[in-house]
Amino acid sequence: MKKIGLYFGTFNPIHIGHLILANHFAETTDLDEIWMVITTQNPFKKKDSILDNHHRLELAYKATFDYPKLKPSNVEFGLPTPNYTINSLVHLVEKHPEHQFALLMGEDNLVGFPKWKNYELIIEHHELYVYPRKTNRVIPEQFKNHPKINLIDAPQIELSSSAIRKAIKKEQNVRPLLPPESWIYLDEMNFYK
Repeated sequence: MKKIGLYFGTFNPIHIGHLILANHFAETTDLDEIWMVITTQNPFKKKDSILDNHHRLELAYKATFDYPKLKPSNVEFGLPTPNYTINSLVHLVEKHPEHQFALLMGEDNLVGFPKWKNYELIIEHHELYVYPRKTNRVIPEQFKNHPKINLIDAPQIELSSSAIRKAIKKEQNVRPLLPPESWIYLDEMNFYK
């Protein structure tokens, strides 16, 4: 049975920070693979700033091509929106009973985790792998020393997709911030300009 870490994100666009984190989890934990789950269009986000699902998936394929333990996933593309993590997890468990699924999240998400739909069910059936984020909010007491929560000493990457999009709009060179193949695709397609 493979243990799969699910790294959910808009990945708009995927950047080297995402890869550094995903690779860190793949190489330093007991996770066999990291699936980069491209989340579908959030109804509350401005549509014009988010690339179509298939473009973000293509950018992720190009970014992870040379990393055998990192795999882009379009599992949410066929699910009803707005989508909740619990629905994706149920769908994945049904579709891949041969795998065990864990969730990767930043410390900031763990702080707000009790607000997630069916969070008790998630933590009952899945481990959480939590990476540090700069946050002044405190992890809830119930999650400290929890047997299903693994706090991972991962690099803190202060890099955001929105900052990259803004830089592209200003015609700044963002090439060092993106995996080379993704950058070429992004540039050829004139995205975010």
